[in-house]
Amino acid sequence: MSDFRQDFIRFALKKQVLRFGAFVTKAGRTSPYFFNAGLFNDGESTLQLSRFYAKSISESGVAFDMIFGPAYKGIILAAAASMALAEQGHNVPFAYNRKEAKDHGEGGTLVGAPLQGKVLIIDDVISAGTSVRESVQLIRAAGAEPAGVAIALDRMERGTGELSAVQEVAREYNLPVIAIANLKDLLGFLEDSPELADNLEAVRAYRAQYGVND
Repeated sequence: MSDFRQDFIRFALKKQVLRFGAFVTKAGRTSPYFFNAGLFNDGESTLQLSRFYAKSISESGVAFDMIFGPAYKGIILAAAASMALAEQGHNVPFAYNRKEAKDHGEGGTLVGAPLQGKVLIIDDVISAGTSVRESVQLIRAAGAEPAGVAIALDRMERGTGELSAVQEVAREYNLPVIAIANLKDLLGFLEDSPELADNLEAVRAYRAQYGVND
């Protein structure tokens, strides 16, 4: 397991963004772990998160010209990731959308740099894939091309069919999905963490029941 992925999981646990226990998902499943990226809610943790995004994006090799963050969680992620990428010497513009169109000033629903070239979408997770679909439509309507999607955690879990939400998005739009970490990384972390051994079998069982192939 790549060190930065292990570091990210350790960081998420420290911030209690990642927790173990019994949590009911939107699909009604009882999950042995819960990930809430909204708890990266201060300057230090957001800075660290942005650097993990930048690392995973850079390692992916996906080519892009700018970043787009869908409202609302994607807004801060797009700004933060672009700053972390600039630290690495890769300065790119970013944009985001409003939920409601503005009828004064510059107007419209888009804010930031004009959507053009290859656009990387950034969000926290892909659940139903709704924000990605809306983002793809906005990007294409502007005459730009979606280049991929970057997320924090891929649960690698089936949706309504045999594919996960991430796999459905990747297949529907022929886009790479870049995750800082995924369920396999989490299992690897647990296998190397004796103090968390009590959670390992529960996560393994959950993956066996609801997981998808790579």
